[in-house]
Amino acid sequence: MRTVVVIPTYNERANLPRLVDALLRTPGLQILVVDDGSPDGTGDAADAMAVATAGRVSVLRRTGPRGLGLSYIEGMQHALRLHAEAICQMDADFSHDPADVPRLVAALATADVAIGSRYVPGGRVENWSTRRVLLSAFANQYVRAITGLPIRDCTSGFRCWRREALERLALPRIRSNGYAFQVEMAWYATALGCRIVEIPITFTERREGVSKLSARVVAESVLLPWRLAGRRPPRGAR
Repeated sequence: MRTVVVIPTYNERANLPRLVDALLRTPGLQILVVDDGSPDGTGDAADAMAVATAGRVSVLRRTGPRGLGLSYIEGMQHALRLHAEAICQMDADFSHDPADVPRLVAALATADVAIGSRYVPGGRVENWSTRRVLLSAFANQYVRAITGLPIRDCTSGFRCWRREALERLALPRIRSNGYAFQVEMAWYATALGCRIVEIPITFTERREGVSKLSARVVAESVLLPWRLAGRRPPRGAR
């Protein structure tokens, strides 16, 4: 499948070159870097990689309001314009293993969405404090209890989508802009009857840089499940 990996970046210059190098070891894989106006020069580094890789890396520079959800929506829409058949999403900080991308793409043979999951048998987390592990586990239980999502790792940001699934979702209607974006995407995919499979992965704490988590992002994540619980399923839902 023609595969494009969408990577949103903000101040990831220390991580991005090594991540891109690792991803390029998978033959045929294309990479789309969506830079959110990084002041550390991540966008310039991505441009240099685009030139050096003869088209396997492309760069989308955002100039509007910043945010993870906005970056992913623009990036996924651009990947669809590139005629991608499989669109993957992953973090730029090596918390997701580039070697796992082919496994997720292969899972699309029988699924519409493949989620890299920490919370199915075989999945695990490395280098997190006990407090953070418990917080993440609680967050997923909280989301499932309110929304009824049949997914163990609702907040995972490591996913691969069939082109047809993203087209059915109608990306502009996704409103969340922080980490809640992952939950809203999963909710729509489930409501529309997409076949979802969870693939066990090892999630590792970032190598360089700092987390983008903020109080505003946390608040959005707490409120979104209640909004989804009261929302009507979208048109076209099975």
